[in-house]
Amino acid sequence: MKAIESAEEFKEVIGGPKTVIVKFETTWCPDCKRLNMYVDDIVKDFDFEWFSADRDKFPDLGEKYQVLGIPSLLAFRNGKKTAHLRADDKSPDEIKNYLKTIEA
Repeated sequence: MKAIESAEEFKEVIGGPKTVIVKFETTWCPDCKRLNMYVDDIVKDFDFEWFSADRDKFPDLGEKYQVLGIPSLLAFRNGKKTAHLRADDKSPDEIKNYLKTIEA
């Protein structure tokens, strides 16, 4: 999963016709660390492009896209948010079920 390094890169990443998933997280978040223990296995099962964004580095993006809790998984297509899951208390199966509802 590639880390987004700038707001310009974020805009470019979410702007395409293919659905992308952006995992908003922080370095200090225990739930983010828990999600990181199994997210790679989830990534392999879905045909999305995956990116991560540090909520602390991009507070304006977090506010714009209503990332009120971390970790959060947001789906984007053509520059628009199409789905949002606050994943702080979700099991791997709950996250997979959420991702199955998103059109690739």
